[in-house]
Amino acid sequence: MRKTLFAVLTLYLIILPSTFFEAQEEPEAAKVRALEVKLMDAYKQRQIDVFASLLDPDFIITFEDGSTYGKTGYTSYAANPSVRVDVVDMSDLKIRMHGDTAVLIGAYHERGESKGSPYDYHDRFTDVWMKKDGKWRLIASHYGVPVKQ
Repeated sequence: MRKTLFAVLTLYLIILPSTFFEAQEEPEAAKVRALEVKLMDAYKQRQIDVFASLLDPDFIITFEDGSTYGKTGYTSYAANPSVRVDVVDMSDLKIRMHGDTAVLIGAYHERGESKGSPYDYHDRFTDVWMKKDGKWRLIASHYGVPVKQ
């Protein structure tokens, strides 16, 4: 009985802390997560000043078709009046912190209307945020279409 109780208690002490710490997100990761949500909301609501303020001057994005844009091109893309964004969702978001750099990966879903035609995108993305002069800015993005199996 004593050995069983000792074994259960030992197992509990090993599992509990790891479960607790896995559920905790470090403060800088939480800040970046909030900025990612703010960026997506600004894109959806076409708040171009807010959207542009979160992009680094050297920002670069690669879209699914291989085209790339800098900050100015991406901001113009987001401001396109012929596009109406109805849904922007992220899921399966994971954040890896590396000092003043954060790498985010996740699933992205966007639905809306472009030039009068409905669209519905499902992508995977990687965003790289970097803290410069005390402010987090998005420095790179890459979107890809998952292969259907």
